[in-house]
Amino acid sequence: MPRYGSMFGPDVTFLGVDRCALDEPESYADADVVVLGAPFDGGVSHRPGARFGPQAIRTTDYNPHDGSRPSLALRVDPLRDLRVMDAGDVETFAGDIDGSLKAIENAVATIATSGAVPVILGGDHTIALPDVTGVAQHHGFGRVAVLHFDAHADTGDVEFGHLHGHGQPMRRLIESGAVRGDRFIQIGLRGYWPGPETLDWMADQYMRSYEMGEIVARGLDTVLAEASRLALDDCDAVFLSVDVDVVDPGMAPGTGTPEPGGLTSRQLLDAVRRLSLELPIAGLEVVEVSPPYDHAEVTAFLGNRIVLEALSGMAARRRGAAWDPTRPLLDGRGTRPPR
Repeated sequence: MPRYGSMFGPDVTFLGVDRCALDEPESYADADVVVLGAPFDGGVSHRPGARFGPQAIRTTDYNPHDGSRPSLALRVDPLRDLRVMDAGDVETFAGDIDGSLKAIENAVATIATSGAVPVILGGDHTIALPDVTGVAQHHGFGRVAVLHFDAHADTGDVEFGHLHGHGQPMRRLIESGAVRGDRFIQIGLRGYWPGPETLDWMADQYMRSYEMGEIVARGLDTVLAEASRLALDDCDAVFLSVDVDVVDPGMAPGTGTPEPGGLTSRQLLDAVRRLSLELPIAGLEVVEVSPPYDHAEVTAFLGNRIVLEALSGMAARRRGAAWDPTRPLLDGRGTRPPR
């Protein structure tokens, strides 16, 4: 088991939560969630910098690190209602894709096997392969559905002469049997890649991909309801994979392969909150936050809030709460919000 700590920047935890060590099982025996950094961007095809994403997601926040983050929308405090811990960063090296991916997979599998939900901070989307595989090792190959938010399908075969990179992990996951193609659901695709041959391969796997035009025409709420039903059909758990480039680059500029015309940050946060409340989330990754291309930490703040919305949804699910976005915060009649 490699040594964990911060690879880049100060050695701090996500919003100041307690730290743990994966080679010391007793240190996270009571954890509900374990945050893990995967600072790897050796699989990018365009702009690098996502190796600095874990540090930015952990630290970008204007509130004190006091162990509390009450959610106004869900009336929970995810840092208090859940036992959230941080295991630091997996040691990775951009020049060693195979070794880095194996180290990440082992770390994720260790967390999942302990009974905690791994929350992985990327890193480029290459890490989806070890992240989902590590979770599937615990829950069973073919038993975990994937809900994948992204501008890109990431189902390429051989790109730039390599089998591994941030444009190929979803194909590798399906080929390995870790995830079933007919329980792989993609939301937010757009742009000018991939081509017909790759789309034919995706169709042969019975993948469900929602391009932005369909989302606009049918409405995001309808798409999310349909995607949730599909994910729960003959699967035991759901892995939530969030590439920040699913959001329009006007609201998330700090990413490696920006594609205009995406979701708003509000839409993505609402979607993550809803899905984490409604579905049995077995793992979460937030990837492709690239601080060198960020402006005023806009994308880093979004990455931080994606994690908090997911944690809040999981905490509310544990309480048996139902999704009700119309419920008022305060109703003007002096009624106190439930806790």
